[in-house]
Amino acid sequence: MATYDKLFEATGLENWCNSGVEGAAEKPMTMAELMAQASGNAPETSILDLPFPSLDALNKSCDAVPRSRDMTEGVEQGFLALKDPLKVVLDPLTQPLSWMLDAALDTFQAVPWFIMIPLLVALTWFASRKVGVTVLVAATFVFMAFIDFYHDAIQTLSIVFVCTIISVALGVPIGIAMSRSNTLQRMAIPVLDMLQTLPTFVYLIPLIYLFSVTESKLYGIAIILYAIVPVIRLTDLGIRLVDKDVIEAADAFGMSKRQKLWGVQVPLALPNIMAGINQTIMMSLAMVVIASLVSAPGLGVKVLAGIRNLELGVGLVAGFCIVLLAVVLDRSTKAALGRIDSSAR
Repeated sequence: MATYDKLFEATGLENWCNSGVEGAAEKPMTMAELMAQASGNAPETSILDLPFPSLDALNKSCDAVPRSRDMTEGVEQGFLALKDPLKVVLDPLTQPLSWMLDAALDTFQAVPWFIMIPLLVALTWFASRKVGVTVLVAATFVFMAFIDFYHDAIQTLSIVFVCTIISVALGVPIGIAMSRSNTLQRMAIPVLDMLQTLPTFVYLIPLIYLFSVTESKLYGIAIILYAIVPVIRLTDLGIRLVDKDVIEAADAFGMSKRQKLWGVQVPLALPNIMAGINQTIMMSLAMVVIASLVSAPGLGVKVLAGIRNLELGVGLVAGFCIVLLAVVLDRSTKAALGRIDSSAR
C-alpha cells in the first residue's frame, strides 16, 4: 500500500484514481516494497519518514495524478509547439543583430594593432580627461598584445560594444516610458526582476532551440536580455528623482512635455543614466564569457579551453585578462560619468 492510499480512499477519489490504471505501465517498486510483498506485510511508514505530498508521491497512490516529469515534458512540448511560429517572427527581427555583431567583429579585427590601441587610448582621454585612466588603458592592451591575447580581447570588446549600444538604445526609451506611466512601471518591474535574477545559463536554453549555434544573434540576444536591466531601472529612477520644483518651474515657462523631457528631466537624470550604462557594460562583459558556450568568440573561449583541456595557465591568464578588461571599462565609464556629473552641477 502506498503512503497516500488512505487519503484518496477517505476523500472518495478512488474511482477517479483508478480510471487511468488500464493500460498503464507497472510502476517500479522500491526494495522495501519488494521485501514487503515477498513477506506479505505492508511496509509501515513512520510519521518522521512521511514524504511531502508531491506529484510523484501522490502518483504512487493515484495514477490519475501526473508525475513531475510529465509536467516538465508538457512544458517542453508546449515550447516546441511554439518554436516554428516564434522563429517566423523572431528571425527577421533579430537578423540585423547578427549582421551588426559580425560586422563589428570583422572591423575590430581588421584594424591593425598600431591603429586600434592608440585609437582606444585617444577615446579614453577624450571621455575621461584623466591621465591615470588613459595610461591604464594603454598598459592593459599593450600587455594583452604582448602575451598574444590581444585578438581575443578585441573580439570580446567588439561584442560588448555592439550589445551595449543596443541595450542603451532600447533601455533608455523603455526607462523613460516607465517614468511617465506608473501602470507601465508596475507591469515592467516583475519582468525586469525575472531577467535580473534568472541564472545566466538559463538564458541560453530557449535560444539554443530557437536559433542555430552558428548564428551570432544567439549569444547577442542572451547578452542584451541580461545586460539591459540596469539601464532601464536607473533611467526610470533618475527621471523620477528630478526635483518637483524644477518640473513646476518648467511648467510655469510653458514647456511642452517633449521640451520638459529633453531639456530638463533627461539632463538632470544623466548621472543616473550613465551609472546604468556603466552597469550594462559590466553585465555585458560578464555574459560574454558565459555566451562562449554557444560559439561567442573572445576571451571566454580561452577560459573554456583551460577548463576543457585542464590547462590551468591558459584559464588563469584568460581570466586575468577579463578582469583587466572589466577594470578598464569600469574606470573609463566612471571617469566619463564624473565629467558629466561635474558639468551638470
